[in-house]
Amino acid sequence: MSLISLVNSLFTVYKWLILARVIISWVAPYSAHPVVRFVYDMTEPLLSRLRRSLPLVGGLDFSPFIALIIIQVMQRLVVSLLYNTLFF
Repeated sequence: MSLISLVNSLFTVYKWLILARVIISWVAPYSAHPVVRFVYDMTEPLLSRLRRSLPLVGGLDFSPFIALIIIQVMQRLVVSLLYNTLFF
């Protein structure tokens, strides 16, 4: 696996973890299952920072949505930089 594929995959996995967290928050927000705990532990550092800087709008938490946008932009930027560095 190339470095570009690895980095791209890591970003993709993190986006899936955030989506899993959103779904878990709808279905079983207070679950103590180890998988749920893992998802929360992996996503909370980023989401808590965003939550502190974003206002609540009607009681809704938009931090996962903003996080997905930020991660998508970072993924494209980092993968593009790696590609340009390695192949040009």
